Amino acid sequence: MIGTTVARRNTNLLEVVQSYYQLTKPRIIPLLLITTAAAMWIASSGSVDPLLLFFTLLGGTLASASAQTFNCIYDQDIDYEMLRTRSRPIPDGQVQPSHALIFAIILGVLSFTILTVFVNLLAALLAISGIVFYMVIYTHLLKRHTVQNIVIGGAAGAIPPLVGWAAVTGNLSWTPWVLFGIVFLWTPPHFWALSLIIKEDYAQVGVPMLPVVAGEESTANQIWLYTLLTVPFTLLLVYPLAASGVVYGLIALFLGGIFLRKAWQLKQEPSDKELARSLFKYSILYMMLLCTGMVVDSLLP
Repeated sequence: MIGTTVARRNTNLLEVVQSYYQLTKPRIIPLLLITTAAAMWIASSGSVDPLLLFFTLLGGTLASASAQTFNCIYDQDIDYEMLRTRSRPIPDGQVQPSHALIFAIILGVLSFTILTVFVNLLAALLAISGIVFYMVIYTHLLKRHTVQNIVIGGAAGAIPPLVGWAAVTGNLSWTPWVLFGIVFLWTPPHFWALSLIIKEDYAQVGVPMLPVVAGEESTANQIWLYTLLTVPFTLLLVYPLAASGVVYGLIALFLGGIFLRKAWQLKQEPSDKELARSLFKYSILYMMLLCTGMVVDSLLP
């Protein structure tokens, strides 16, 4: 990582608030929260305490915001080089890196404090481990050095279900680890589809994302493989774990069928950016609806 020397450009309080808000990459957070909430609903058999839900999601939001802010600080050099990310608050000069660092630390401390006081220590430690894994393992060790960056690094995004389960039960059983596995396996197809769309950006700054190193055909094949693993893995919640029922199983099969069809279409036309974009957008909808299916199923008698 190298610093940038762009001068500060904010002129009023609203712009300052907006700049710090953008540091947290807010569009990413809702997807992390819905996996947390789904785990809580399954763990509580559909009877989540509203206050527990509120404080768990608040702590999770702050932890994710902290991790993303740390990421913006670390990646400020490549963000400045890529046209797509040049308008982010740090490369655009809206927030100084030192100020962003203080902001990230405050967010992390608040997350740990809220989760420890209002939820439990295990949930707090898991949330903090997500920040550390995302920064140290993914951003520092993997992202710029190996084509397997998103495969291993995807574990950071799979931690929220563990936080949600721990918040309700105070422990971790097989079910939350299957939820972890679902998100972990889903991450490569989701992120590689995006990587196919913005391959040139990664190539420009030397980040070895799979499409840059192995090409579009190989990436599409890997997307198909991981989608083939993801869809049946989602059914482990029905059998053998019996954590979810038939309604969730039918929803998972229906959503998985569409996921597989889109991944297969991309496999046939790996250079088609519109197919990649369609798969990327659907992968987000897939995870949101899959988690919704978990919640709905847990509410049924």
